[in-house]
Amino acid sequence: MVTSVLTRLVPDTTVEVHAVCLDIDDTLIDYDGSARSALAALVGHDGAWPDWQRMTDEHVARAISGEFDYDTMRRVRTKAFFAGRGEYLDDAEVFRREEHRLAEMERSLRVFDDVVPCLDWLRATGIKIAAVTNASGAHQRAKLAAAGLGGFFDHVAIAGELGVAKPDPQIFLTACAGLGVDPGTAVHVGDRLDVDAVGARNAGMHGVWLNRTGRWSDVPAGVAAIASLAELPELLVCDLSG
Repeated sequence: MVTSVLTRLVPDTTVEVHAVCLDIDDTLIDYDGSARSALAALVGHDGAWPDWQRMTDEHVARAISGEFDYDTMRRVRTKAFFAGRGEYLDDAEVFRREEHRLAEMERSLRVFDDVVPCLDWLRATGIKIAAVTNASGAHQRAKLAAAGLGGFFDHVAIAGELGVAKPDPQIFLTACAGLGVDPGTAVHVGDRLDVDAVGARNAGMHGVWLNRTGRWSDVPAGVAAIASLAELPELLVCDLSG
């Protein structure tokens, strides 16, 4: 059993931590960086990113709800995105552009430098590890495998497979159940304050906001904030002698 003193989450209290859940995109893998690079290669500049991101969020939510599968979502999203820019593409051209964009993403995808040392540390403590993602399909498992991270996880909870997404408590509770731990003994770390950290807190877990941007805002009660996964071991001060 691993005992951690979560002094920045639960002051003056010793909390047993048996599991750490982690978001995938922009927590473990620089998804936005590769997606921005791929979109810029497609349209010739980086200025379209806010519109693309907004449209992606809308279409991913539709895919998670079961309206269509992930591959269909990408084609529908891309077609709608270019239609909004005055380009009305046939299916063949949509397919061609998506293939080009995905190839660019795969080429530029990278794991953040602080990820593997953190996962190695968690493994050494005996803490169970889960990935909890709002993506909509098994491609996330393939992404973890391609990044060399798949072997670290005891459980993977994917919104598209469960039909429920963060910040809904159910996805967090499902991850805890998959790990066989009580939510009160689990920590969830993610790059989105509302969706990840606050959502986990509201599910009875300990929420940690990984803020890589350096743009800080007020941190709600019951949530901790770190700028790098290199800070997680310090947050989870483990007594490994027990």
